[in-house]
Amino acid sequence: MTSTPVQPSRLLRFALLGDAVASGATGLLMAAGSGALSGLLGLPPALLLYAGLFLLPYAAIVGYVGTRPIVSRGAVWTIIAINALWVVESIVLLASGWVAPTTLGYAFVVFQAVVVFAFAELQFMGLRKTPRTASALA
Repeated sequence: MTSTPVQPSRLLRFALLGDAVASGATGLLMAAGSGALSGLLGLPPALLLYAGLFLLPYAAIVGYVGTRPIVSRGAVWTIIAINALWVVESIVLLASGWVAPTTLGYAFVVFQAVVVFAFAELQFMGLRKTPRTASALA
């Protein structure tokens, strides 16, 4: 099964690039400041560090996809799925009792989950606005 190459809609491009910038900034903050943020948020420094380190290459990949004149629908669906998984994992993290975040920590996790959900939704809407035909390639 091959993924259809398409010319992304403006909304899709905006959603991908916004996701890349937000993910990169959050990843850099979490990775570089994991020690300082840990006490403030009540989240383990290793969790912040590794989540931040995950976000850095993720942001680069999403940024790369967002800057291409032609993108793979499959690549965009993969990004949407990763964003959805991030939201679910954030909810599970808070509901599980595995961590004991401060009030600010809860707010941080909830806020970033809401932002990630919004990017996933915008990416989905942008993909729906992107024509299914490969006429952009002609």
